[in-house]
Amino acid sequence: MATWDRSSRRPPQVAEPAVEGEPHLPMGRELSEANRFAYAALCGISLSQLFPEPEHSPFCTEFMTGLVKWLELSEAVLPTMTAFASGLGGEGADVFVQILSKDPILKDSPLVITQDLMTFSLKDGRYDARARVLICHMTSLFQVPLAELDLLEETFLESLKDAKEEESESAEASRKKKENRRKWKRYLLIGLATVGGGTVIGVTGGLAAPLVAAGAATIIGSAGAAALGSVAGIAIMTSLFGAAGAGLTGYKMKKRVGAIEEFTFLPLTEGRQLHITIAITGWLASGKYRTFGAPWAALARSREQYCLVWEAKYLMELGNALETILSGLANMVAQEALKYTVLSGIIAALTWPASLLSVANVIDNPWGVCLHRSAEVGKHLAHILLSRQQGRRPVTLIGFSLGARVIYFCLQEMAQEKDCQGIIEDVVLLGAPVEGEAKHWEPFRKVVSGRIVNGYCRGDWLLSFVYRTSSVQLRVAGLQPVMLQDRRVENVDLSSVPRQVEVSKIRELVQGPRAGGQQSPSAVT
Repeated sequence: MATWDRSSRRPPQVAEPAVEGEPHLPMGRELSEANRFAYAALCGISLSQLFPEPEHSPFCTEFMTGLVKWLELSEAVLPTMTAFASGLGGEGADVFVQILSKDPILKDSPLVITQDLMTFSLKDGRYDARARVLICHMTSLFQVPLAELDLLEETFLESLKDAKEEESESAEASRKKKENRRKWKRYLLIGLATVGGGTVIGVTGGLAAPLVAAGAATIIGSAGAAALGSVAGIAIMTSLFGAAGAGLTGYKMKKRVGAIEEFTFLPLTEGRQLHITIAITGWLASGKYRTFGAPWAALARSREQYCLVWEAKYLMELGNALETILSGLANMVAQEALKYTVLSGIIAALTWPASLLSVANVIDNPWGVCLHRSAEVGKHLAHILLSRQQGRRPVTLIGFSLGARVIYFCLQEMAQEKDCQGIIEDVVLLGAPVEGEAKHWEPFRKVVSGRIVNGYCRGDWLLSFVYRTSSVQLRVAGLQPVMLQDRRVENVDLSSVPRQVEVSKIRELVQGPRAGGQQSPSAVT
């Protein structure tokens, strides 16, 4: 199992909190009133640019209302902030950035805005995917490396569970690290646990009854559970990671769901993170790719990653059929007809070689079976995510071939539900055997907060072949771009990518730019 190596990462450089024992407000409130106004206004403008759709309007309004209160601004400014969040005054974003950049606090540490926004966003025990996209956007505006956000999120977790230092660290390094974390913990816990007169926050609704220590131990281990000294801390951990504590690995399909025979999650990494990644394999084959986790050995989108294990028997049958087709082609490559049709990627249904069509039945049946089952698995995955089995954290989905089809139907199913927003951060679909017409992707705008990446290959003759009877009428996303005009959608042509660099290209897709020229805060090794 992969591990997440952060040994080379430096701790975030931020202004230090006051001496322990002194009252200390979250850093955002230390800005001047004018700069707090600029801070809130910039968030409102950014929200309007990132989430202009009507479905996201309630979130934007609620976020700005809470932020005005968080920053202790006068309620009189709320109509102005709401107007910014609804799309008015967008041309003033650069002005507000310049104003804030001159603030003494931000000059010393521009990461202050990131840390304050993250604390605000997490205070109620949930991490909305839209809030994380906003934090990434704001961090980018102040030219702070987004890799700092991952480290900041890790520090936040440390502030809740008080993880022990490894004994292998030198005494001096350990002391400095402890001091840094102690300062951060003091700041973050103050920011999370008190507002105004010291009212405990984050304990609302179903979170009113905190977990007992034994229950907390299933989330963060017995040592960490003993360190959870506040009701707010326990409630936040409960909400973020799910009340059961086991997250996705704790999910087991209790009974057969429709046609689905196998559906479970396998951890790819060790550790916890405030955002997670689920990778979905499209087929299995003998040899190197006989397991679900094999294609994702180099994936490091998050410290907490899973792969979906689904319908292994049928995916292996499909993989074997693909191998049969491909091995048979080795003897046909010398044929001129094949050279100038299949391998050139400019084929039509009538130009397929008879020798290839003669073995079509080898793949047609397992392909049809897996097409149907992948759609059912996608719908089931949608309801798992909607039920917050993963906790209240942003989720990134990445899949290839039929795994991308699972994601497509997952998003399609989620889009039909009322509370589908704020769960999915990014999705990456590679070689997706799904409809590529923009109208079918339009509903995904209200489900996905960050990026919708469609990786396609015009010369994927095998995908063309399995769609040979309908590809004239059907736009297949895995073969061409999805022409949806939306800041989320990124079409990446993989047609000219040599096989030897294909993996590195896919890593770039997972890591790649966010809206507005942002870079994903998570690196891929």
